[in-house]
Amino acid sequence: MKSTDLTTVELQNNNKKVTLDDLREPVKKELKEFRAFFRDELKTNEFILDQLVQYLLKMKGKELRPILVLYSAKLCGEINERSYRAATMIELLHTATLIHDDVVDDADERRGMFSFNKEFKNKASILFGDYLLAKGLLVSLNADEFELLKIMSKAVKAMSEGELRQLKASKLQNMTLEKYHDIIRDKTASLLAACCESGARTTTDDPEVLNKMYEIGLNMGIAFQIRDDLFDYDISDTGKSQGNDIMERKITLPFLYAVEQCSMIERSKWKKKFRKKGKTDKEVKEIVEFVKDKGGVTHSVDVMQVYSKKALDYLGSFPESLIKNQMELLVDYITTRKK
Repeated sequence: MKSTDLTTVELQNNNKKVTLDDLREPVKKELKEFRAFFRDELKTNEFILDQLVQYLLKMKGKELRPILVLYSAKLCGEINERSYRAATMIELLHTATLIHDDVVDDADERRGMFSFNKEFKNKASILFGDYLLAKGLLVSLNADEFELLKIMSKAVKAMSEGELRQLKASKLQNMTLEKYHDIIRDKTASLLAACCESGARTTTDDPEVLNKMYEIGLNMGIAFQIRDDLFDYDISDTGKSQGNDIMERKITLPFLYAVEQCSMIERSKWKKKFRKKGKTDKEVKEIVEFVKDKGGVTHSVDVMQVYSKKALDYLGSFPESLIKNQMELLVDYITTRKK
């Protein structure tokens, strides 16, 4: 696929834009089983915990990660109870990190509802996030799923290291392209790698296959994060950017690449603009236009597509099947989604 403005990119399947509902369809029955498994694992007799759990269950997410676990299991064998367990562990881990992130970022909203920290305050949110992490560990330990636990633990370690590195680089304002790639590999891509590896692990022990699945998820995850970074540079009809990274002063690939094309004086000027708190819509738009003019968006799209192709190349080594085709569509969906 050739580089172009992301607002014009559409994923087509028989002249029809592929949606998450389309991607859910091949594992529709299995997703229903997963949801039941997930709810059962979260049952509690503690009143305050039950309130938090019920609020969580109302927050309907995309279920992208459970879908990826189930796809991976089906690509390598037959979905079974271990697959639902792996998907549940991933979802518990992912949800815990989102809740903790919202506390750190002082976010007000998540999935169209008040964030946990907004609804239940920071202390309860942090403790609930910890509870979900503990539940994820117990899901594996209670079933002696030590291999799955190892995969999840590696992902948690990588995600924590990535977040800390991002915090340090952001505060010191010394982010580089190399540091950026290390950070997104750990903080985002490691979890998608765990989705693919754990899903496959529930249906095969073949180390070569498991390594391929890990690489599929890792490359898919890097592409996923770059697509997230690009949301700030998709300008809506209102003239506002869709993302919050510019407002939150998070340095991402488009801006990072753009400033590296500048002279030292110009670089200093734009970094100062970026670091400013409480930017106006006009100032955000100026940063967006600067990044586009310096090729930051085009470069980021190109890099995203490189990682997307790597994931597809690893997928190409698997035998032809319906689920393989669906997984290829999922890779493309990740790089063309609108939110």
